[in-house]
Amino acid sequence: MLTLLDAWQTQGMLRYIDVALARFLAQEVLPGGEPDPEAAGALALVLLGAALCSAQLGQGHACLDLQAVTADPAGIPGLSVADALHGLDALRWQAALRAWPQLVSCPAQAEDACAGRFTPLVLAHGRLYLHRLWRCEQDVQQGILQRLGREDVAVAGALDAQQAAAATNVADAIDDAQTARLQQALDVLFPSALTAGAQADTRAPADAADNGGRDTAADQPADWQKIACVLASRQRFGLITGGPGTGKTTTVLRLLALLQWQALATHGKPLRIGLAAPTGKAAARLSGSIAGAIGRLPLDDAPQGEVIRAAIPHAVSTLHRLLGSRPDSRHFRHDARNPLRLDVLVIDEASMIDLEMMAAVMHALPASARLILLGDKDQLASVEAGAILGELCARAQQGHYWPETAIWVSEVTREVVPPALQDVAGTPLDQSICMLRHSHRFGADSGIGRLAAFVNAGDVQGVARLWREAGQGAGQFPDIARYEVDASRRGLRELVIHGRGEQPVGYAHYLQVMHQHQPASDADPATFDAWAQQVLQAHGRFQLLCALRQGHWGVDHLNRQIAVWLQGAGLLAASEGWYAGRPVMITHNDYELGLMNGDVGITLAGP
Repeated sequence: MLTLLDAWQTQGMLRYIDVALARFLAQEVLPGGEPDPEAAGALALVLLGAALCSAQLGQGHACLDLQAVTADPAGIPGLSVADALHGLDALRWQAALRAWPQLVSCPAQAEDACAGRFTPLVLAHGRLYLHRLWRCEQDVQQGILQRLGREDVAVAGALDAQQAAAATNVADAIDDAQTARLQQALDVLFPSALTAGAQADTRAPADAADNGGRDTAADQPADWQKIACVLASRQRFGLITGGPGTGKTTTVLRLLALLQWQALATHGKPLRIGLAAPTGKAAARLSGSIAGAIGRLPLDDAPQGEVIRAAIPHAVSTLHRLLGSRPDSRHFRHDARNPLRLDVLVIDEASMIDLEMMAAVMHALPASARLILLGDKDQLASVEAGAILGELCARAQQGHYWPETAIWVSEVTREVVPPALQDVAGTPLDQSICMLRHSHRFGADSGIGRLAAFVNAGDVQGVARLWREAGQGAGQFPDIARYEVDASRRGLRELVIHGRGEQPVGYAHYLQVMHQHQPASDADPATFDAWAQQVLQAHGRFQLLCALRQGHWGVDHLNRQIAVWLQGAGLLAASEGWYAGRPVMITHNDYELGLMNGDVGITLAGP
């Protein structure tokens, strides 16, 4: 088996570390001899599983699904393992793994935690894990279940394959007085003027299964922002997901106001709230959004309205800063022994959180604290292993709310959860998740709305059909257009320089602003700052996005090509080196300057 793994490494199918792990395990159990043929056959499958498990980790997956890989060996990108797995089924592979207990543990229940013994590999529910990732998954699962008040069941449809038993009672009973306070707060935070009017539906064009979350009796869309607030307010775990323009930030701001309102009314003091995001850029964006929106919260009619407003933080930290990263260790300063002093933690852009980071959050957050995750389930997953948000939201589209939950939501919010989104077999996790279903930025029947829905659904035929209907932007969907690029790339050149549409804006726009509004050399610093801000804003009007970094259509090559085109058009003095108009991107957070990884600046000629 090691010879085969070496060959796969030579062919570029495995990394050095994948094969090194298998070799290390073999040396650990075979220090001075060969096992009998039967044990040797089982060991070969253990080593194969270890190498593939490590390879999956490199692809961002926390485990190796034995059933999936034996049913479809071609399902692992970059690996041609069909011959090695020929005739092998998942049950035989699991039996081989169990035959080597010194390498593989098989905890019957998650709480067993390998019964106090460490093995490099863990087999659970037909999936093979590296021990570290399995431990992280258990910690995340238990942290969520603890906050749901359902520590005796598994998180269905997410971290564990076993479906949780449906609970018979709505979590966290709320008495009449609390219900009255909730209704009062919601009436203030969600006045009818803010929720009236048409709201665009972001469901897939051909998907009418959930009716867009509409109350068919009244033919009005449910206010999912309002529903999200009450669902997240009744227990210590809440997850709010939604696409672009669905109002995630607006919703969480009203949720924080609701929580502070309830805390002040019940305990006479505000909650300690922490705001965090996985990256510096995401943290800065959320901080700016909240700072600008706190003053617009409709709290004039709220008891202690200004106290509530002042109790909502607007400073957002990265998760690494919040937890206290240490340069000499992979461990954080805050953990179970030194927990965060928080009552509520809100994490934005949660789709970017990997499994190990989420486990670290669970370790550092007190068991009594509320955790609220915010993000788009259809955005890119984390770079490291574990697509936490995507897995937790796997059932969000269909709702799966218990009828008891729907009744309670209706009593508190006067909003109707459509019958199509109710399910007597729903799980405790389902009751804590809310998907915002109405975009205020674009409608489901717009070009970009339909394109997003088809892409998220993996509907290649739908995308192709949409492009045919869109044409060059003059067809049924004027907000999108498909441009065929020939070998000369003339069409692309015209697009990036001049843009498209009725009021076209390409890269020429920001360069024209730079040249036309450049201050005199003796102008004061404030004038130069205002000019620089103008240029930055103009540059942000147009962007070219690439799916690749390298290659003919990658970021690096196109950046060089575009600079040449702009120079040829007389808009740049040079296309190499430092020149006025050259964009630059920050690659490391600089908190002293307030610049974050991904921020873009423009090189300007000084006085």
